Amino acid sequence: MALMINEACTACDACEPVCPNQAISAGDPIYVIDPMKCTECVGAEDEPQCKLVCPADCILPNPDWEESKDDLLVKYEQLHG
Repeated sequence: MALMINEACTACDACEPVCPNQAISAGDPIYVIDPMKCTECVGAEDEPQCKLVCPADCILPNPDWEESKDDLLVKYEQLHG
């Protein structure tokens, strides 16, 4: 399932540079994750890199984007051809 950033985000910019899919961008006022690009780092890393670096612990599963690991891997492969 894709991830999302909640209102606890401090807009610290720690998450954006570690995303292998460039799914994270600055929003107003908090950062946002594009669920069409988020693979929870499946295909690139063992665990979501954004969650590892987030000091606010504000990155959670997006309940509107339920996907299996296989679905996430297919999405990753489509993004990176």
